[in-house]
Amino acid sequence: MPQNKPRIRRLPSDLVNRIAAGEVVERPAAALKELVENAIDAGSSRIAIKLTDGGLTRFEVTDDGCGMDSEGMELALERHATSKLPDDAIEQVATLGFRGEALPSIASVAKLTIESRPHDADAGWRRVVDHGELIEDAPAALPPGTRVRVEQLFAKVPARRKFLRTARSEYVACLDVVRRLAMARPDIAFTLEQSANGKDRRVLATQTDEPLADRVAQIVARELKDNAVAIDLTRETPGGTMRLTGLAGLPTYNRGVADHQYLFVNGRPVKDRLLVGAVRGAYSDMLARDRHAVLALFLDLPPEEVDVNVHPAKTEVRFRDAAAVRGFIVSGLRQALATGDRRSAQGPDRAAMERWQAEPIAPEPKPALRSIFEGRDWTSSSSGSQHRVSEPRLPDWQAQVLEGGTEALPTGRAHEAAPIDEEEREYPLGIARGQVANTYIVAESKDGLVLVDQHAAHERLVLERLRAAGAGEATARAQALLVPDVVELDEVDCDRLEAAAEGFARFGLAIERFGPSAMLVRSIPHALGGANSDKLLRDLADDIAKHGVDKDAGALLLSERLEYVLATMACHGSVRAGRVLSVPEMNALLREMEATPRSGQCNHGRPTWVKLDMEDVEKLFGRH
Repeated sequence: MPQNKPRIRRLPSDLVNRIAAGEVVERPAAALKELVENAIDAGSSRIAIKLTDGGLTRFEVTDDGCGMDSEGMELALERHATSKLPDDAIEQVATLGFRGEALPSIASVAKLTIESRPHDADAGWRRVVDHGELIEDAPAALPPGTRVRVEQLFAKVPARRKFLRTARSEYVACLDVVRRLAMARPDIAFTLEQSANGKDRRVLATQTDEPLADRVAQIVARELKDNAVAIDLTRETPGGTMRLTGLAGLPTYNRGVADHQYLFVNGRPVKDRLLVGAVRGAYSDMLARDRHAVLALFLDLPPEEVDVNVHPAKTEVRFRDAAAVRGFIVSGLRQALATGDRRSAQGPDRAAMERWQAEPIAPEPKPALRSIFEGRDWTSSSSGSQHRVSEPRLPDWQAQVLEGGTEALPTGRAHEAAPIDEEEREYPLGIARGQVANTYIVAESKDGLVLVDQHAAHERLVLERLRAAGAGEATARAQALLVPDVVELDEVDCDRLEAAAEGFARFGLAIERFGPSAMLVRSIPHALGGANSDKLLRDLADDIAKHGVDKDAGALLLSERLEYVLATMACHGSVRAGRVLSVPEMNALLREMEATPRSGQCNHGRPTWVKLDMEDVEKLFGRH
């Protein structure tokens, strides 16, 4: 007996709104994002946000934008009603919002109060919807603009409410949303106030028409402005002009997590895998794998070249020419860093500096330091004081050396401090004065003291020499395998590699399909001679899966892997720590560092030099 088929029916509008809310309004931060974006699209110059308990109890957005009349407010609470698409060309959308789902979705799962007044109206209007039910529709008194208040989010949807986190976690998510939107619009003044446990505090306050660098530094970190390079690059493509602006932190100014990478496409904050991969590729030979760059990048391109209608929350985008976008970001970042990354992170670590501070005189020297004080005559020849310690004897470390001990003499070497002439005073890294532990070069500049890690610095110099000498092209020479390697992979991975095979071939990696779930490796790049073909192909397949690149960008992925090979070669060919350098060798190293791109950090992202200003040196000795 055939079973009765369930009848297809139309869902009620309130259920449709609640389903839409599940896609758009997953937590207070998501709803707040929609409201702030609406305020931005309304042409506001000032936006004020208030949070109570991280948005779990209430949040409110007030703006001075164009406002709405009663009819517009009624339409705004209907699904798929918007003023942001003047025609049907959705590919030409230039606003942050355009779906027309946010307000009705929020109103279906919370108590939503909208008050608005157009600039040319004498009075405003209020409309209150409680979980989909209209409970008030009346005039209201308020200045021109719009105020939206959301209360009791998911109060009548306990299945969704229980998935919300603590007030602190929700507040952090809301703060991140506001920061990103405030960063994208330095022409708008933002204020954010948080109320928790009965206490109110202002969290964020910005001014209108701030310079982009100032706005970014204020929101991300004050010290970013001094530890970053400004970016402003353009490139002409068949689809139009692409422009990349923003601030990119020096590789030595990094973090252990990627939470300080802010990416924008046409003013829209996004979390796009392709852009994240491009940033990682640009910093590939300048950061350790467990460290992440700090930056804010703004990519602008013609609207038809990017699809923003990919995700309900509009946090993901799709590019028409993904390879061109990725290549532009990688090359643009590297070009910008090459102009400013001869610098290291500004100043030595504060905690390290504190260790230089003089300690109070202790009643009794520590055991480890006793040999320094014992056997010394502290009598001043001018004062005639008769205070003496014990009979003179050699310090412990020197006695051990004379007795045939294994400890070595100190390896620090100082040289005569000849005066610095006028030409040498202009050298940013100064003139070498000595070597400490046969590892660190001590140099004197006109305004301070410079310490250089000789191995880290020379490692970077060797890598840049390899590139300049054409080593990058040399690595592309193919090394044919006597017996082709067969690498078994998942069928999906084989499909990805096959699609990128043409791009890989340009770098000397010749692969072809060998059945449904295997690839045949006929040649590998010369610089990867002896590499494990199985591991190489698996890593490349994982990269393609992670970044969603096509055949053209596949070659860029391999080129980044070849950069790692060059970095390894540079490490083996550089001056090792522990090697004694002459003064001319030290000065030659300093001069080459001043002329070499990216010399402020080694190939692993560590600083190659730090500078102690003369003012700081004087503070150490109480002179300042």
